[in-house]
Amino acid sequence: MMSIRQRKGVRAADASGDSAAQQEDGAPEPKLPSEGRTSGRLWKILSFTVGGAVALCAGLLTSVYLATLHENDLWFSNIKEVEREISFRTECGLYYSYYKQMLQAPSLAHGFRGLMYDNKTESMRTINLLQRMNIYQEVFLSVLYRVLPIQKYLEPVYFYIYTLFGLQAVYVAALYATSWLLSGTWLAGLLAAFWYVTNRTDTTRVEFTIPLRENWALPFFAVQVAAITYFLRPNLRPVSERLSLLAIFTSTFVFSLTWQFNQFTMLVQALGLFALDSLGMLPAAKATWLYSIQLTALLLVCALQFFNSMILGSLLISFNLSVLIARKLQKNLKTGNFLSRLGKLLLHLLVVLCLTLFLNNMIKKTLNLRSDEHIFKFLKAKFGFGATRDFDANLYLCEEAFGLLPWDTFGRLSDTLLLHAYVLVLGVTATMALAAALHRLSDSPTQGHAGRCAVSLGPDTAYNLTHTVAFGALALSTMRMKYLWTPHVCVFAASGLCSPEVWGSLLKVARLYTPARVCVVRHAVPLLTLLCLGCKFWPGVMDELSELREFYDPDTVELMHWINSNTPRTAVFAGSMQLLAGVKLCTGRTLTNHPHYEDSGLRARTRAVYQVYARRPPEEVHALLRALGTDFVILEDSICFERRHRRGCRLRDLLDVANGHMMDGPGENEAGLQPAGHPRFCEEIRRGLPAYAALFTRVFQNKTFHVYRLQKHV
Repeated sequence: MMSIRQRKGVRAADASGDSAAQQEDGAPEPKLPSEGRTSGRLWKILSFTVGGAVALCAGLLTSVYLATLHENDLWFSNIKEVEREISFRTECGLYYSYYKQMLQAPSLAHGFRGLMYDNKTESMRTINLLQRMNIYQEVFLSVLYRVLPIQKYLEPVYFYIYTLFGLQAVYVAALYATSWLLSGTWLAGLLAAFWYVTNRTDTTRVEFTIPLRENWALPFFAVQVAAITYFLRPNLRPVSERLSLLAIFTSTFVFSLTWQFNQFTMLVQALGLFALDSLGMLPAAKATWLYSIQLTALLLVCALQFFNSMILGSLLISFNLSVLIARKLQKNLKTGNFLSRLGKLLLHLLVVLCLTLFLNNMIKKTLNLRSDEHIFKFLKAKFGFGATRDFDANLYLCEEAFGLLPWDTFGRLSDTLLLHAYVLVLGVTATMALAAALHRLSDSPTQGHAGRCAVSLGPDTAYNLTHTVAFGALALSTMRMKYLWTPHVCVFAASGLCSPEVWGSLLKVARLYTPARVCVVRHAVPLLTLLCLGCKFWPGVMDELSELREFYDPDTVELMHWINSNTPRTAVFAGSMQLLAGVKLCTGRTLTNHPHYEDSGLRARTRAVYQVYARRPPEEVHALLRALGTDFVILEDSICFERRHRRGCRLRDLLDVANGHMMDGPGENEAGLQPAGHPRFCEEIRRGLPAYAALFTRVFQNKTFHVYRLQKHV
């Protein structure tokens, strides 16, 4: 990963070639006989073959393990089709519904037309789903399923979920490869894969949120990181460099195409690259390639999504353009003394920041973009820049997934020894990186680099260090983002434990360094760790695989059956975002709103529908719902009488505050809130009072749901 050495005063142009060919006393190494070279080449081939086979096995075993857990948890092979579909909860059901829609279409042309001119996802609106949502993966799978001769042997739902579990094999193999590249031994890859599985609670949630966009995207993101790690290695052959660039572009493109939050993830990545590039720790030409690939991939995705406004107005596009422009304007960042370089660096940062904000504001004003305004409102409130009564921002703030990373996460990571190894490797590598950065800022090329004790940090190691720090900060601030960080923690910790540079640095500090000791330690420590983890977690894994449960949600099943049997196919349903995704999948009915929240018009619709849980008069609620074409509204007791969230974060509280009303129950209220002039709609409608009965007729109820038909003529 990195090394410390005494420079020999050689010319800069010859340092890389000569230092590798010199022994410690400066004498050239004796040439190996041809037999030695042949045996060394055979050993490399054998190691690569064995390591590759282990990577394949690790990926496949992880895939089978997660698929088995999913089957054991739901008894997926035995439950009814409607129960399988209900198990795809919240937005997962919405995405899967488009796969189902494509398969049920009379032809592929009809299927594409139905997605491009959809009028069932949002009532009284025709939208292009390929533009609005990242569902090309569902389109691709549906086309494959219709074309391949597998319909007699494999149900559509299994083709879908097996594809996603198969991507987990790609994910683990990519993590394995990154760790192998950083450490030089495939033993690190095996340890990274083992840690990924033993920390499954914090590294993935694929087995219970299968169609979620991140489960499609993150395997390709891991492939991209592995390809970048290889691309940043020194002295690559031109063919290898071109192939790695192709792999980076392909994985970046697919990652961007499959997840709507790709731009924010790649912005964090671009910020890390920018930091290293500014400090001269990345080759300038390679950094330019990486900026350009991000831009090109995102613009290509934008074109495929019919020029999606959220992509065009992304900070990533503005930032990467600004970096490339600023580098043309400031070409001499790496000249002068320490203070001069530091001043130029700060000026460079200021130029890029100002240019980014200017370009982004110009693009948004020109195109009148408001797609991501809720995210910035959320970030502003989250980081203490003023409280907000905005419903959308508070909806995110009150979700546990968008809160700080819980402390028990570190306890779980410690139980597998992952956190201990990560902190050790991070501490050593960060110290070396800091020393290397300071050295680069203070070093003057006019001095010929002679007579200095330098710290050499490879660009591949520097990138992965920046990656883990940047995404670690993101995970600490937002719990949901931990799935971007924890898999790389496995990679970084495993590669560090197997790194000769890390152990060499530690043994030199302890004055115990010899090459033999480094070799023993870098293999013994990971092997002992694997043995310890195997003994500790193998019984638990076996118990987990033998534990059998079954899907059970009779109230939702009953609701879906009733909708299918008792409402017209053209009926329009209103309700919570999460439930309506299931209604769309299981019944095909038209929705007023849904969980894909990246559209300002949809957010306004959702606020209007959710007034059924606010304190509003029945006439206003009826008018709001009818304006959206609603025929039936579904009320949920779990929302109306919610106890899951604390006071102030219940959905009814968010609505009260947004409407300027005081929250109910004991506790403080913000200044400026007024008592509501009407009782809560969802509670009052149950009483069947004349004012409500004249507008709403209850047509279905069970222990969880109440369905009301709206009177069309008042």
